[in-house]
Amino acid sequence: MRIALAQIISGRDLAGNLGMVEDYARRAKEGGAELVVFPEATMRAFGNSLIDIAEPLDGPWASRIRAIAKDLEIVIVAGMFTPGTASASGSKVRNTLIATGPGVEASYDKIHLFDAFGFAESDTVDAGTDPVTFDVGGLTFGLSTCYDIRFPALFTAYAARGAEVNIVSASWGAGPGKAEQWKLLARARALDATTFVLACGQGDPASQGIEAKGAAPTGVGHSAVVSPLGDVLEELDAAPGLLFAELDPAVVQAARQKLPVLANRRDF
Repeated sequence: MRIALAQIISGRDLAGNLGMVEDYARRAKEGGAELVVFPEATMRAFGNSLIDIAEPLDGPWASRIRAIAKDLEIVIVAGMFTPGTASASGSKVRNTLIATGPGVEASYDKIHLFDAFGFAESDTVDAGTDPVTFDVGGLTFGLSTCYDIRFPALFTAYAARGAEVNIVSASWGAGPGKAEQWKLLARARALDATTFVLACGQGDPASQGIEAKGAAPTGVGHSAVVSPLGDVLEELDAAPGLLFAELDPAVVQAARQKLPVLANRRDF
C-alpha cells in the first residue's frame, strides 16, 4: 500500500488550511497514494483561538475534508478541533483526528494532553479516553496525536488490536533537543509495537521565516516513516513537503517473527 505524509504549516485561516489539504491530497493521489496523513492542528495552528472554531464532525470543515477525500478517492487523516465540555469557568475543545475516505469513517480524540515544557493543553482541551483503529488497503491503522508518542502503552495496545501501522499526527513544540526527541520517539514506538510508524508533523515555521508566537507548539518538521524494526525509511527536513512510502504487511509479520516483543511482554 502506498501512503503519503503531508508536512504542512497551517495558519489561522480555516479556508486557507482547507485549500492546503486539497492541494496536498491531490498531489498525494497523483503520486499513487491510497492514504495521506496531515498533522495535528491542520484546521487551525496552535497559538490562535480554538474554542470559536471548534465544530462537530458533521460541521462544515469536516464535511469539506470528507468531500475532498470522496472526490479524490483517497483516505485523509487530519487534525481538527471539536467541541468539548462547557462550564461556568469556560468552554473546552477536543483535539481530534478525523480519518475519512473510501470505506473509512473514524475519529480519535487525543488522550494524553500536552501539559509540559511550559504549555498547558488541559486548560483548553478535554482529553479523549478511547484508542481508535481503522482498516484500509488490507492494513489496520492506529491513531494517535503528538504527546501520545511519549506513552508506549497506547502503541502496544494498538498492536494488540491488530494494528500493523501507527499514525502520529503532531504539532511538535520547538526547543533544545526537541526535534531529536521526536525522531527518537518515533523509532522507539515502532520497536515497542513492531509496527510501521507514520509520524507526520507540522513543518517548522522558522523554515519559512515565520517567528514563533509564545509557547504554542507550532512544529519542527522531520515527518518520517519508520519500519517495524526502527529504521527510518523516509524523512523530511524542517520545511513543508510531501513524503511517499510503501507499506507491506509482510514486513510487519517478518519483524514480529524476528523480534517477538508483543508475544514476550508482561503486564505488571
